[in-house]
Amino acid sequence: MKDLILLIAKALVDNPDCVNVNEVTGEKTTVLELKVASEDRGKIIGKEGRIIKAIRIIINSASAKLDKRATVEVVE
Repeated sequence: MKDLILLIAKALVDNPDCVNVNEVTGEKTTVLELKVASEDRGKIIGKEGRIIKAIRIIINSASAKLDKRATVEVVE
């Protein structure tokens, strides 16, 4: 999951070197914290949150295939 988010996020931003994903594993779900440069945050979120919604749908679908739960959060 972590590699998938890195691949998608690096393709969207202007500063791919600043992209970082931290994986926090809980009892039931895994939270993937996506951190990008402050000027690239809008590109990840997108207009009305459409891009981050699409990323979350992709991650939910991939995690469901592995019988797990995962969510994506954009952190500062």
